[in-house]
Amino acid sequence: MSKHPVQAYNEVGSDAERERVLMEQLPQVKYIARRIHERLPRHVPLEDLVHAGVLGLIDALNKFDQSKHVQFSSYAKFRIRGAILDSLRELDWSPRELRRKGRLVEQAYSQLSGKLGRAPNENELAQELGLELRELQSLLAELDGLELGSLRVESSRDGREEDLTDYVPGAPEETPFFSCLRSEMKHLLADAIAELPEKERRVLALYYYEELTMKEVGAVLGIGESRVSQIHSLAMVRLRARLNGLLVSGEPGKRAKAAGTT
Repeated sequence: MSKHPVQAYNEVGSDAERERVLMEQLPQVKYIARRIHERLPRHVPLEDLVHAGVLGLIDALNKFDQSKHVQFSSYAKFRIRGAILDSLRELDWSPRELRRKGRLVEQAYSQLSGKLGRAPNENELAQELGLELRELQSLLAELDGLELGSLRVESSRDGREEDLTDYVPGAPEETPFFSCLRSEMKHLLADAIAELPEKERRVLALYYYEELTMKEVGAVLGIGESRVSQIHSLAMVRLRARLNGLLVSGEPGKRAKAAGTT
């Protein structure tokens, strides 16, 4: 029986086999890079994403463990995507002024939610911000490019931005506390998504789970690409506001610590 190509490379250290595996997976790198690039402002070079993806592919080849009974292509896809998203975070490609506007929208949403005792709609949010509805929707479309790869919230300690992915460690040597914390964050995120309006839930499902582009999501839902972008951005505002409140209260950490002492 023929060996898995990566298994063969790991055993004999063949440079030729390594090159063959890398070339075989290169189309996947370009595909993932293009899909991510479609969600970004046009000033972000596609070539930079491809380069980061190739580095992720090489890392995947070096770290792949055949004994885990996972297909290399699936493992590589995860590492490629992660490498591209990490490179975007390091580049800080999003304009500061746009991030500032995004925080203002989130603050207005949180304040209005407190006043109303429910999630505000777009008209109410626009009024709270002193904007026309079309101006808010235009802003949401601009903000949508900032949402890629993370759910950022502002720290209650020093005002700096925190990425919720920092609370979801993926290292195999993670402690039971962090395992519990990761599980709790997943539950909290799932609960927050369940509270979203149906159309926003569908957009997130099609965009993230089905990995459709904004244009493709629009075709499925029968709406324009720009409207999909606005709905996606508003959904992310709602999710961050909900999770931000939980992080400020320390709820995930409290639950994880409580579980760790039982």
